[in-house]
Amino acid sequence: MNSQDEVRKLIDEAAQFIRREVEVNGPIILADGPEERKEKLPAENGPARQEPHPAEKIPIANTRVGIRAGVTSPSYPDEPWVSSASLGELNANICTCTRCGLGSTRKNFVFGVGNPNADVVLIGEAPGADEDEKGEPFVGRAGQLLNKIIGAVAFEREEVFICNILKCRPPNNRPPAPDEVEQCEPHLWKQLELIKPLLILCLGRVAGQALLKTNSSLTNLRGKWHDYRGIPTMVTYHPAALLRNPNWKRPTWEDVQQFRKRYDDLKASGVPHG
Repeated sequence: MNSQDEVRKLIDEAAQFIRREVEVNGPIILADGPEERKEKLPAENGPARQEPHPAEKIPIANTRVGIRAGVTSPSYPDEPWVSSASLGELNANICTCTRCGLGSTRKNFVFGVGNPNADVVLIGEAPGADEDEKGEPFVGRAGQLLNKIIGAVAFEREEVFICNILKCRPPNNRPPAPDEVEQCEPHLWKQLELIKPLLILCLGRVAGQALLKTNSSLTNLRGKWHDYRGIPTMVTYHPAALLRNPNWKRPTWEDVQQFRKRYDDLKASGVPHG
């Protein structure tokens, strides 16, 4: 099959995926959670993505760095939970956290869910209303769509680990405040240190900006590889954005295909977990 045939095949697959999702979810649906905000997201036909700087093109041979190899030494607070030896122990140690004001407004602490030894971690910005109610990330309509998206590239929800930067819902689903990210992000560092994933998929502009410490638009963040504490990281649309605008499903499909290819290449190269 030549390159043109491959491109046509990918386009056909993407079109079929989009048609299926539109038939299931409808053209425009407002969802629960942080996605209720009608934030301004980059249009599909926005500025062309620039070729990433060579430093951003993380070669496969260099993926076992940072957290995976114990090179990065995060500046953890001097608190007992830092010595947690498992995700269950970590959850038990931080689920009553009141380091920021969200500890007094949440209904449930949303630690995360999935495989504690996952090769892939999906990270959103913060719990929404459904997540706060159930204590589990991505359980609303956006979560259902997320399950379909990762399923389309042969990942199961139970196979990956899903969490948010913040473990508590901000009131009225507002964006995380900088001080809240600063207080809660060490918990995420510890989660990743224990899981030791091969790759991270960051869901949405807000999460991408918070993790990568940048003000870049989603248009400039997606479609290329970044490094988050030594772990190759890709940023794509939040599933809720796709519920509002199905036109963004095609670039999301392109992103997750690229993500799956990187995963397959890593596994084929023999890079072990942990």
